[in-house]
Amino acid sequence: MKFSLHSIYDYYRSLIRSTKYRWWIVLGTLIYFISPLDFSPDFFPIIGQIDDFVILSLLITELIKVIFEERRGSTQVMEKESSENETVEVEVISIDKHSN
Repeated sequence: MKFSLHSIYDYYRSLIRSTKYRWWIVLGTLIYFISPLDFSPDFFPIIGQIDDFVILSLLITELIKVIFEERRGSTQVMEKESSENETVEVEVISIDKHSN
């Protein structure tokens, strides 16, 4: 099994988009951010904070995307429902090809 940053990112994105696991991922990310046990410990200057800020920025970015996608989806559903109930009046004009 091959691990790459891209595959980990894709897995994180898929979990945060799942309504079943979303809040568990948010909670786990926040615990990781607060916890002193990290991939690179916080007592190393700068390097210790980089992984915290990367994971926090990833969380914020993905949550913003999820919120915008859900809002866009709900407005599209509302537009579709309102367009289904509208009556459209059409005026028909006959065009005769042989008249000048």
